[in-house]
Amino acid sequence: MDAEPIVAALDVPVLERRRLVDYSVLSDYWALTKPEVNFLIVITTFAGFYLGCAPYLQDFPFLPLFNTVLGTLLVASGAGTLNQYIERRFDSQMRRTARRPLAAGRLKPSAVLWFGLALSAVGSIYLALAVNVLASLLAIFALLSYLFCYTPLKRKTPLCTLVGAVPGAMPALIGWAASSGKLTFEAWTLFGVIFLWQFPHFMAIAWMYRDDYDRAGYLVLPRGAGQARFAILQTLLPLLILVPLSLLPGLGTQLSIAYCIAALLLTVGFFYYGAKFALRRSPSAARRLLAASIIYLPLMFALMVFPRA
Repeated sequence: MDAEPIVAALDVPVLERRRLVDYSVLSDYWALTKPEVNFLIVITTFAGFYLGCAPYLQDFPFLPLFNTVLGTLLVASGAGTLNQYIERRFDSQMRRTARRPLAAGRLKPSAVLWFGLALSAVGSIYLALAVNVLASLLAIFALLSYLFCYTPLKRKTPLCTLVGAVPGAMPALIGWAASSGKLTFEAWTLFGVIFLWQFPHFMAIAWMYRDDYDRAGYLVLPRGAGQARFAILQTLLPLLILVPLSLLPGLGTQLSIAYCIAALLLTVGFFYYGAKFALRRSPSAARRLLAASIIYLPLMFALMVFPRA
């Protein structure tokens, strides 16, 4: 009897297991980059780049756009990876993050550290060489402020959201600087819209998982009687400022009236869900506010881009 078919048959499960292991490791490294966050970063970077360009599609610089998005994604992925390295002990204490690759012990901390450093360095250098130095410096500032200001402050003060909203809005400035080489008033207006948007967005998450955050020692919401008041203030005040600020990008465009009407309706709708959350402060109201925030930002970008297109 020929032994080769038997050996080959026995090798098949081994090969399949190896493929599964390789796929699992790749999937874990992919999860380290926080792809769900990177999706919004891509949209924000694109909006900043497009709005910073002259409004002539026949001259649109597609290659610089690709370089900008790729470099920004690499830096953002490095930031997400290094954030999980820094917070690995605390992530393991939260149900929401306990299954992350490093918190669950599926990857070695040293490997994750080097992976995050490599992504951050390659992305920063790539932006400097393939785009411009200003875009690279903005990305480095976002990376450092996120890791060394916002991340430690999450365990010290509820005002960490105020600090964290700065690097969170930087992709818009990176995109604008990449396409125009400078930061104008319009660029800072776009930055302001994204900066304010983050407060109700994160308050919804913080309220939904407040017990989880408390268990891990995070102080994203104050403890005690002031918790509800803080969440309401951090939700409604930014939304109130966002209503007039969201109208500025449409001023001076050919479709300014149409933009202002659409932007006003969209922002008032966002405010409506923020107000419902402030009144009820229930998990379901927080989930609806979170969903409204995720829908709001891409639609606002579409409204800003459409008049120029």
